[in-house]
This record gives sequence, structure tokens and C-alpha cells, in this order.
Amino acid sequence: MSPHREFGRYCPIEMSDPALEAEHTRNLTFYSEALGGRGDVSLYVPPGVEHLRSVPVVLLLHGVYGSHWSWFGNGGAHRAAHRLAQEGTIRPMLLLCPSDGLGGDGSGYIDSNARNIEAWICEDVPGCVRTLYPGATENSPLFIAGLSMGGFGALRLGAKRPALFRGIAAHSPVTGIAQLNNSLREPLSPAETDEELEILHWMKRHREILPPIRIDCGDSDHLFVVDCELHEEMLAARIPHEFVVYKGGHTWAYWREHIVDTLVFFDSLLPPG
Repeated sequence: MSPHREFGRYCPIEMSDPALEAEHTRNLTFYSEALGGRGDVSLYVPPGVEHLRSVPVVLLLHGVYGSHWSWFGNGGAHRAAHRLAQEGTIRPMLLLCPSDGLGGDGSGYIDSNARNIEAWICEDVPGCVRTLYPGATENSPLFIAGLSMGGFGALRLGAKRPALFRGIAAHSPVTGIAQLNNSLREPLSPAETDEELEILHWMKRHREILPPIRIDCGDSDHLFVVDCELHEEMLAARIPHEFVVYKGGHTWAYWREHIVDTLVFFDSLLPPG
């Protein structure tokens, strides 16, 4: 089967050959109007997905310096999802790991003057995948999660577009652009106003319709203090959420262990059956 496909607004699409896949992972490149060019996505496609209906879909956002492969190549998220499903701990889930737009050292998942990162993540990535897998439909539960910079992206985009998502999770999240800029060679110059960049702004604005939120952080993480501050601010603003502290730091060893908690959390939000 040719990797080139014609699927309307997303064409041309190029997908890796399933016959050459490793551990049920595939790679996808397609045209995104939001990016004004090509975008990359790594996928975990559970066995038998062609027989599933309304399969749950999880967007996993990577951190600064990373890309679409990071959650699989460093985080082993595909192995966690596969093992948990095989054990019957969770239902099979389709994992979508997009690049962040690949601007500089990291985009922060915020729009620039040239690229609409929000639309790329929230519309184009799940939309393109729905054209490829009939089991991924408009009725499929959609979740969003991320680590560090991706945790910021997941919390902000999830709170900004709450109607899209069944649940939100963040591991060791950056909680503000100033923290992120400390890790970048060139500070971000976003198109949005300062208020629109704030996680709490969107959580407060959409307090009544937010999906369930889960945040965790390691007790020796350099973001531990700011994550605790976000937790306290959410409590003060009466934003329901779960905040969990584990042993560990800002490392892939930590995220490899606790991606399991996110997948189990998301499964708990699905209807019985």
C-alpha cells in the first residue's frame, strides 16, 4: 500500500508501512494549514483497531527540545498502553504524539504570527487520524496530556477548549511562559496576549465545564515549587483537580513510570463496558 494518500485538506499524507512497524507504532506526516506546511505525528495503534468503534484517543505532548518521537523513544508510552490493555487494566487506546511545530527550542504550544499551533494540536492531528482509522470518530473520547512544556500545553489547551476533551493530565508541568523562556535560546514571541497565555485564566473562565484534571510532579523536580503553587491557586479558585506528589525528578525515568497513572486515570473517565 502506497504511503501517499488523498484525504482532502490533509493531503498529501505519508504514513509509515504497517508491515515495518515496531511495537505497533507508526509515523505520519501530512500537510497542515495551521502550520502552513508539514507536521509530524507518532502513533501507537492498538492491535485490532480496525474492529474497534469510538476507540479512545490520547494526545501526548512532548517537552522542550523534543519532538513527536519523544514519548515513545524516551518515554515508552506505547509499551505502557499495550501492557495495560493486555492486562485488562485499561481499554485499548490510540496514542497520538505530535511535534510541537518545531519552532526554536520549543513552541510552548502557543500560536505565533506565522503558525496556529493550537489548531494543529486540537484540530488537525485528531482530524487527520480520523480519516485514517474508522474506529477513531467524532464520538471517540479525546484526552490530552503532556510533560514539562507539554504539560503546560495540555493544561492550557485543555482548559481553553474544554468541550473537546474528556480529561486532562500533566506531568511536571511548566506553569508559565517565563519559566519556559528560561530554557530557550530565543524567548517566545507569542501572538496571544499575556492573559490568554495563563493556565488559570482559562480554568477560571471555563470552571463550570472543565473536564477532570490530574497533575503529578516529583518531589525533587526543579518545577516542584511552581507546581505546588499552581495546585494552591487552583484550590483557591475552586478548580476541581487531583494533585499527586511522587518521589523523583525532572527525568524520563519519572515520566516512564507515571505515564501509567495518566492512562489509568483516563480509562477511569470512560463509561463502563
